[in-house]
Amino acid sequence: MLSKEELKRYSRHLLLSEVGIEGQQKLKNASVLVVGLGGLGSPLAMYLAASGVGTLGLVDFDVVDASNLQRQIIHGTSDIGKLKLESATATLKNINPDINIVQYSEAITSENALDIIEAYDIVADGTDNFQTRYLVNDACVLLGKPNVYASIYKFEGQASIFGAKGGPCYRCLYPTPPAPGTVPSCGEAGVLGVLPGLMGTIQATEVVKLILKQGQPLIGRLLLYNALQMHFSEIKLKRNNNCSVCGDKPTITKLIDYDVFCGIMKEGKGVESMEKLHGNNEIMPKSLFDLINKKNVFLLDVREPYEYEIAKIKGSVLIPQEQVSNKLDVLPKDKTIVVMCHHGGRSKKVVDYLIDNGFNKVYNLKGGIDKYSMEVDRSLDRY
Repeated sequence: MLSKEELKRYSRHLLLSEVGIEGQQKLKNASVLVVGLGGLGSPLAMYLAASGVGTLGLVDFDVVDASNLQRQIIHGTSDIGKLKLESATATLKNINPDINIVQYSEAITSENALDIIEAYDIVADGTDNFQTRYLVNDACVLLGKPNVYASIYKFEGQASIFGAKGGPCYRCLYPTPPAPGTVPSCGEAGVLGVLPGLMGTIQATEVVKLILKQGQPLIGRLLLYNALQMHFSEIKLKRNNNCSVCGDKPTITKLIDYDVFCGIMKEGKGVESMEKLHGNNEIMPKSLFDLINKKNVFLLDVREPYEYEIAKIKGSVLIPQEQVSNKLDVLPKDKTIVVMCHHGGRSKKVVDYLIDNGFNKVYNLKGGIDKYSMEVDRSLDRY
């Protein structure tokens, strides 16, 4: 039953015939897992808390960084350096102290996903990488849980509901992931700060509709949004009978290694050997540190000048990505060249370009200067 305080708090809901006391009780009894407390997870979790969803599970292991604050509105300036889980919980409890919050301060993996997700009615995916999207999708399909999805890129967003009964899953839309480095992250390409606010709010709307069993949810529909044009469009989706996870004869019946599936090279323990990394044209941060100490490396930074001012590795040479083709003559062919950017996407393209132009000893810094700052030199500012 709803208390007198709850009747007051949710009075505007109760006036809606589609909600009323019965619907508000459904929201109170519901449990939703929010995976990721970043740009999408911020408005998503805040509106679910305000709506009175009784139990919110929160999955995140990252800490708040100053660069998050442009879009991740669940965190504030005073939260920089704190776990996002702590910051988000404080914000949500301030919005609605009556809800139950369950914290998971860990990455969601093939080892724990089924155990975590099984406890919830609905999953809302606010992640920003393909490994986790496929993992969450597969786990939801295997457990029969609806997966309320959204993603963002620069000025564009998309949203849908996957894994619902009779509807398609994420693999029906994207059977295979893109090649590593071909789709830039927000940290590489940028994102309009208000965009995840809109897409996360759409996710929250769809979660509430599923709980109330009202309206027409985004099952079998992919909603597309372009912020620059202020234009919405929609694509009809159908379940793929031959889908590897939700099809009539699925070949994926348990969770797999999603790093391998998405072509992500795993790190070994300790310092990686250069010989092991040569075939992939990548070098890990700790291996780069060792190489720098041997003083036989040319550090090429292909970020923008403003990024270079925020953080740079001593001795690195700045040549923005667009200018590399005009400055090949300044690059030494008798030294090992390590190319770096923020997270490794731009630098990978430069490495491929240099190899095509006759440079043999050239490698991409895995994870970019951001990963280097976390694993080697914490005095470097992250952004």
